[in-house]
Amino acid sequence: MWETIKRAFKLKELRRRIWFTLFLFILFRLGTYVPVVGIDKTQIRSIIQQGGFLALLDLFSGGGYSNFSIFALSVFPYINASIILNLLSSIIPSLQALMREGGEEGQKKMAKYTRYLTVALAALQAFSIIVMFQNFLVNNSILLKIVIIASLVAGSYIVLWLGEIMTEKGIGNGVSLIIFAGIISRIPVSIVEIRQLLSTNSVSIASVVGEVLALITMLVIVLYAYQSERRIPVQYAKRIVGRKVYGGQSTYIPLRLVQAGVLPIIFAVSVMSFPYTIGQFWPNSWFTKHIAQPFFGTPASIWYNLIYFFLIVAFTYFNMELTYDPIKLSGDLKKYGGFIPGIRPGMSTAEYIATVLKRIVFPTALFLGLIAVLPNLIFRRMTVSSFIFGGTSILIIIGVALETMQEIEAYLLMRQYQGFLK
Repeated sequence: MWETIKRAFKLKELRRRIWFTLFLFILFRLGTYVPVVGIDKTQIRSIIQQGGFLALLDLFSGGGYSNFSIFALSVFPYINASIILNLLSSIIPSLQALMREGGEEGQKKMAKYTRYLTVALAALQAFSIIVMFQNFLVNNSILLKIVIIASLVAGSYIVLWLGEIMTEKGIGNGVSLIIFAGIISRIPVSIVEIRQLLSTNSVSIASVVGEVLALITMLVIVLYAYQSERRIPVQYAKRIVGRKVYGGQSTYIPLRLVQAGVLPIIFAVSVMSFPYTIGQFWPNSWFTKHIAQPFFGTPASIWYNLIYFFLIVAFTYFNMELTYDPIKLSGDLKKYGGFIPGIRPGMSTAEYIATVLKRIVFPTALFLGLIAVLPNLIFRRMTVSSFIFGGTSILIIIGVALETMQEIEAYLLMRQYQGFLK
């Protein structure tokens, strides 16, 4: 890894992309300290310190909620908008055609629709925050509420813009990197909190050591899982063109065990936030007291983790359906003279690939769900219960870091081939 980083900084264009990404990280961190006016942040911070779902959202926003900054909503309205449009595309033929057959123009239209829906969802979430924290406002004027909503919506759109610019001119996936930066930035804060608990004897050294050992174990398991892959052997037939012989080599199709990466985790957290957000409009209603709060607003509860686990499994399968098309993959193999040994080309190959994908996605979905849920259940009675040491945080940190490193390696390999051809 360190050798790859050194090689990356030796390449001018890649070095510029890395520095640009780090510069956008700094802008994002500065934005989390730009406060929204007209609200008592001390009261909000005390509520977040009590734990619950707001503490998890505060972690992903890099402290945006505890500071009540313009970046408090982070990228979650955009993620929710993407999920909604992806789900709608599976039932609306026009959207499905736009995504799969629209080409670059279709992608631009879908991106435009996603931005419009992002603004609408950000406004809805900002309004729910006003309702939730209305007792902490300096006054109850409509003008102040409009200013707060406008600030939060504008901040959410700026974060979306930073993510898109990071993806285009930086390195890695911008949206994932922003969530990654938010989690990483909370590590020093969590370490200071643990030291304070130790100094006041509020927590024992044994519990801290136990959690650190569990953290190391999770790191090893997640790293091993991310590097695991299922290889489907492929043989290419020989072709004679003139006096030259083409093909004849053996290769394989690499199917990573954790092909979906951190997307199912991020999607599940976004969906979990939606009922909780809706419940804030009617804080004393039956829906909030018996559904939104116990099922979606209490990460230490059994029901919350069961729903969370189910959503991760569902989104892992959903991502597999979007990523792989066995029929198209089989057609491409047949088109270029490739075949899987022992499997007839055509539908037999497509069925074989679909079977392999199903066998891969099932243990992957269980792995992602368990690694995200088990730490919440194991450490829910411990004094040290910071989300930074949870499975969700570990999965996102390792997943985004590995995906970014793989993109850097691919970029270096591409430039190496370009230099060889020149």
